[in-house]
Amino acid sequence: MKDSIYRSHVLICTGTGCVSSGAKTLKDSLNEELAANDLSGEIKIVETGCHGFCEKGPIMIVYPEGVFYCEVQSDDVAEIVEEHLLKGRTVERLLFKEPMTEEQIPSYQDIAFYKKQQRIALANCGKIDPEDIDEYIALGGYEAAGKVLTEMDAQEVVDTIKDSGLRGRGGGGFPTGLKWQFAKNSESDKKYLICNADEGDPGAFMDRSILEGDPHRIIEGMLVAAYAIGADEGYVYVRAEYPLAIKRLEKAIEDAEEYGLLGDDIFSSGFNFKLHIKKGAGAFVCGEETALMNSIEGKRGMPTPRPPYPAVRGLWGKPTNINNVETYANIPYIINEGVDKFTAIGTEGSSGTKVFALTGKINNTGLVEVPMGTTLKEVIFEIGGGLGQGKKFKAVQTGGPSGGCLPEDYLDLPIDYDSLLDAGTMMGSGGMVVMDEDSCMVDVARFFLNFTQSESCGKCTPCREGTKRMLEILNRITDGEGKEGDIELLLELGEHIKSTSLCGLGQSAPNPVLSTVRYFRDEYEAHIHDHNCPAGVCSDLAGAYVIDEEACIGCSKCAKVCPVDAISGEIKNPFTIDPDVCIACGACEPECPVDAISQG
Repeated sequence: MKDSIYRSHVLICTGTGCVSSGAKTLKDSLNEELAANDLSGEIKIVETGCHGFCEKGPIMIVYPEGVFYCEVQSDDVAEIVEEHLLKGRTVERLLFKEPMTEEQIPSYQDIAFYKKQQRIALANCGKIDPEDIDEYIALGGYEAAGKVLTEMDAQEVVDTIKDSGLRGRGGGGFPTGLKWQFAKNSESDKKYLICNADEGDPGAFMDRSILEGDPHRIIEGMLVAAYAIGADEGYVYVRAEYPLAIKRLEKAIEDAEEYGLLGDDIFSSGFNFKLHIKKGAGAFVCGEETALMNSIEGKRGMPTPRPPYPAVRGLWGKPTNINNVETYANIPYIINEGVDKFTAIGTEGSSGTKVFALTGKINNTGLVEVPMGTTLKEVIFEIGGGLGQGKKFKAVQTGGPSGGCLPEDYLDLPIDYDSLLDAGTMMGSGGMVVMDEDSCMVDVARFFLNFTQSESCGKCTPCREGTKRMLEILNRITDGEGKEGDIELLLELGEHIKSTSLCGLGQSAPNPVLSTVRYFRDEYEAHIHDHNCPAGVCSDLAGAYVIDEEACIGCSKCAKVCPVDAISGEIKNPFTIDPDVCIACGACEPECPVDAISQG
């Protein structure tokens, strides 16, 4: 049946986030309900990729009305079919409510989470069926590749990308066009192209979502890049923990080959390009390009010294260009819309948009894409909806485990490569973790350093041994055994590791520690000098809880929940807490009906 016959399309987000919340069961229930009401021939269900608003999944959008339903479950399906699809009445209880105003918003374009976004890399995610090549083509897919292969020479393509100001979206922000130029200039009988989809940052899911929601966009971007540098073979290096992304990418490659968009003599241009998928085992260090190439070659994923750079001597000793998923996702837009339109977005030194995985102590977690130059405050408080439970903002970490933490004073900082570097953090691949007043910044630094230390490949001494020594110091501090000189030693070790490590993992591993010492030194000093964790997170430093005897009404609720029997007393008389027994777990505090309990 042709789509023109359907009177309604129901889009269900089936990105990993919504699938984990029950999207597949939701789709099955909708199919059953449509069949029961003889609507299967009138309503088309479309499985899309990630719509971005992961906090509110599973997401369902009904067209042509464009009504946005969130947190939809199988039990809601009968009502949606009966009220909306049969009677044309919106099911208001399933509409999104703005956190601050509780206003119901029927259309996703009017939700604050989406209003300030400008989608380029995510343009099709949540709109099309990622497993249907025809839907991608219907929205202009492969027009950029067709234009490049039939109307432009390789140098024109490289110049276009250079003029666009596009910088690599995977970490350091190196100019993409310049990278392509180096690879193009290298003389060789064989060249390779690689897409780095080894997204290993805790809380980051940008690349995964693009591959799940719009895999043909990555294929097209790689096709353009391959033509520009003269490569006839490419690899998408994706971690095996992304089964849905791999499944949809495999389908996309298969369909592109069937349509003649991959393989030999593409667009009758004489250009050949074959694309493979290489599944990685999930090592964080394989996000570094030389370690990644070693992994593709079947070797242990460990970095090698540079120079020579991959553009000169890369995969199997041949010139190779490596960009990440989001970088390639920008290429079709630049070719189709032109350099001027792309450079009009963002800032002078950072053109275009950036995708962020917004997580942490925030109301609207999810995937967002904003113009470069958007401030941290806009992302956190307007798009992200502010912090939950009335908590105060404390810090935001950008750049994943290798990034830094910025305090409230930096909320007006524009998000671009240079501004973040000046502030002591980095853009990275796009992780953004928001922390509230209950976060201990020493513990945060310890958490991220523990991750990078455990992910160190061990090849170079500064990273292997230096991060271990830093972690030992942080563990001592959070265990209440910090001593004079620890802060200075952390700073000294951090700077040595940054300047002497072999690869980017080691060079950036100390960033969480260095930035938290820079902006939250008072918390380190409190841990060391006062043996106190101001946030009450580090249990060995948390003071015992005490009861205000004048306020206590003797209800005994606190004593009933204490796991170590540290609370004693008689009913209707003030209770007391034994500080030598109290483990500062906090179980008693929320149980007190008169707020008589506090941490000493």
